Amino acid sequence: MASQNTGKFFVGSIIIFIIVFGLVNVILSTMLSVAKGTVTPESMANEDVVERIKPVAKINIGEPPVVEVAVVAVAAPTAAGSSDDAGAKIVKSTCALCHRTGMMSSPKLGDADGWAPRIEQGVDKLYANAINGFNMMPARGGNPDLSDDDVKAAVDHMISLTK
Repeated sequence: MASQNTGKFFVGSIIIFIIVFGLVNVILSTMLSVAKGTVTPESMANEDVVERIKPVAKINIGEPPVVEVAVVAVAAPTAAGSSDDAGAKIVKSTCALCHRTGMMSSPKLGDADGWAPRIEQGVDKLYANAINGFNMMPARGGNPDLSDDDVKAAVDHMISLTK
């Protein structure tokens, strides 16, 4: 009788061992697959940390901050006022986005020093650069609906602001 119980105990022990071994194997393989999907940590240098945690917006409570606005000299109306008006509208709606602030190294509206080297190259070169794009400036100022004449009117208007 003792040998029968010993055999059942031995078989039961082997089954328990196989079940425990299978559970450990599943847990370890799951941990390995999780470890493969982890992201490497980013640099912890002070400059990198400051860049990552800087605020994306600023809220002012109380008096609004003082914002300095660049003064743009407006040229007197010309005899061909309709094309200048069209150019002014295009500059206001499309070109001013970058040229008002000098974004991406663009010459600012009314800044004669910034425009002088470009004007020296000739108006035809300015037209070609504005129509086809130049450096970081997209073709037609990023507005594909503008015709060549519209772009030329906008260029003429921006040149007139420098005088």
